[in-house]
Amino acid sequence: MLAACAAEGVLDEPVPLGDFALGLNIVVADNAQKVPISRDATEEEWETAMKKAVADRFGRYEGTRLYNIGISIDGYALAPPGIPVVAAPKSVLAITANVWDDAAQKKLNAEGKQFTVFESLSGDTIVGSGLTRSKQEQMQALSFNAARKVEEWFLQNPEWFGLTEADVAAAKKARADAAKVATAENATPNPVPPPK
Repeated sequence: MLAACAAEGVLDEPVPLGDFALGLNIVVADNAQKVPISRDATEEEWETAMKKAVADRFGRYEGTRLYNIGISIDGYALAPPGIPVVAAPKSVLAITANVWDDAAQKKLNAEGKQFTVFESLSGDTIVGSGLTRSKQEQMQALSFNAARKVEEWFLQNPEWFGLTEADVAAAKKARADAAKVATAENATPNPVPPPK
């Protein structure tokens, strides 16, 4: 299980998003609430981390129509160092996302979509990431997972981007097949030389 989660921060193959191309990448963190047991992080640090995650994930799409993404950082907890393993707090991030069709100047979702994400389970985080990761690494991991959730949400609404559900299903299958091939190639053991 830990090996399967080790690819956190590695972008998977993009699923075609129809006519999507990233327009404005807006992130605000001025109302972010910090959980009491948490490392401190500034508005600027959160805005920088989330903007990078959005740009990395959505900047890959080369559609013919611009869509603007707006994300509000609602709350967070960054696991601090020095906490006993038995208490190992989890890092968490809560966001609200919105998307606009730039040319039509129209918001596509009626209400902001809320997401709560955690760091992926790995050998680093199983004992509490405050002991094994810096604040910046925690923020990058949470922002990466949040951007992935936003992408999944977009794929649940293919009509926004000129796609059909069948288009999305085919694209998801192609990505899953590519992931299986990559996993199989990485899992191929080195040949053991015959005994002398």
